[in-house]
Amino acid sequence: MKGIILAGGSGTRLRPLTGALSKHLLPVYDKPMVYYPLSVLMLAGIRDVLVISSRSHTELYQEILGDGGRLGIRIAYAEQEEPRGIADALVIGADFVGDDPVALILGDNIFHGPGFSALLRDSRRHLDGCALFGYPVRDPRRYGVATVDATGRLLSIEEKPRAPRSNLAVTGLYFYSNDVLGIAKNLGPSARGELEITDVNLSYLAQGRARLTELGRGFAWLDMGTHDSLLQAGQYVQLLERRQGEWIACVEEIALRMGFIDADACHRLGREMAASDYGRYVMEVAARGAASPAASPAAAPAD
Repeated sequence: MKGIILAGGSGTRLRPLTGALSKHLLPVYDKPMVYYPLSVLMLAGIRDVLVISSRSHTELYQEILGDGGRLGIRIAYAEQEEPRGIADALVIGADFVGDDPVALILGDNIFHGPGFSALLRDSRRHLDGCALFGYPVRDPRRYGVATVDATGRLLSIEEKPRAPRSNLAVTGLYFYSNDVLGIAKNLGPSARGELEITDVNLSYLAQGRARLTELGRGFAWLDMGTHDSLLQAGQYVQLLERRQGEWIACVEEIALRMGFIDADACHRLGREMAASDYGRYVMEVAARGAASPAASPAAAPAD
């Protein structure tokens, strides 16, 4: 499976913060926002990742993430000339995806919860069509809203309904079989002139090949599209890291736990940032990893 992070757009709701900097490179407490979606793909066992951003910001992502080799993964880059909807990422990334299934994640989403890595790998293993992830919200009228049966089979999706049938929002994480590339390519633009991801999901719904996993009690899903939500996300990360002593979306730790790099490589990455709490944490993780049996996906952290 290949992974795509959609980190385009102009971030107008976060102005003036995004006057010169991509929204997805803004700090969320102690790390850039893009680390959070990247960590999700890594937890799913994905090692080939495409980052899609605007032309003016691509070099910044390359400077921060490089080619991924330091983390034992491969990161490629593509440009989105102007925002054309979430599903446009599947058109832009078609050559990168090739014949593989694909996971698409929005660059401003945080997912965190117990057993998340196992849940992701299970969804990937049983993928046949479309796998979505839902989260109960207080005001579902702001989101795409899903209804499911007792087995998780998707029954309906409505985009920002006035009278929602449920409180289950469709989050910004999507797993698709390879045929999604053809669906996205042949998708017509909406009234807003965009390629809507809901239309892609409805195509799978019509085929009876769409499922949704609910991220229930104990999970957190946060998006960071406004000043308030960006601040709240940073406070959430700060609180958990300081209370639990374990970092959320520490990509170096995940790379070690997933077996992408060894403890020595992890320690070197931490040593480069040794002046920060983050860097010292990475070195501590590496020391524990060197003293324990070989890392494996089953040992991956829940963030």
